[in-house]
Amino acid sequence: MLIGIMSDTHDNQVLTQKAIELFNSLKTELVIHAGDYTSPFTLKLFKNLKCRFSGIFGNNDGDKLLLQERASGNLHNQPYIFTLFDKKFVVIHEHHLVDALADSGHYDIVIYGHTHEAEIRKSRKALIINPGETGAWLYGKSTVALLNLENMLAEILKLN
Repeated sequence: MLIGIMSDTHDNQVLTQKAIELFNSLKTELVIHAGDYTSPFTLKLFKNLKCRFSGIFGNNDGDKLLLQERASGNLHNQPYIFTLFDKKFVVIHEHHLVDALADSGHYDIVIYGHTHEAEIRKSRKALIINPGETGAWLYGKSTVALLNLENMLAEILKLN
């Protein structure tokens, strides 16, 4: 199962659409967004996804009610914890608790955003993924991540 991971789109509709097209072309079965859509109009683009979508709120997501409505109820408060094919995920936006969550032994995969810097690393107990900034506002690098759940390998993909 291929999972697309993105974060920090910050209303950049061009790069958000590019990420969605990439995930569709790769036939991902799920896309996870680690927060900071910013405005509800950005979520309209996610209707173009050909797979399931789920995400969390970030620190710049103000109008949570309208964001939730536009996402058809698929946005969650953090931490968002779920299990998929016997792998336990936790999705958060900020980075402060990443290592504690990863080392707790409770999760197989820890996904976060906020720093706008892409990162994939293994802790003693979990795979840690930050897809970087899809919106490319802070560092000018638009990135997403792709996770192959079968072999637990992840990679960062550049959009620009």
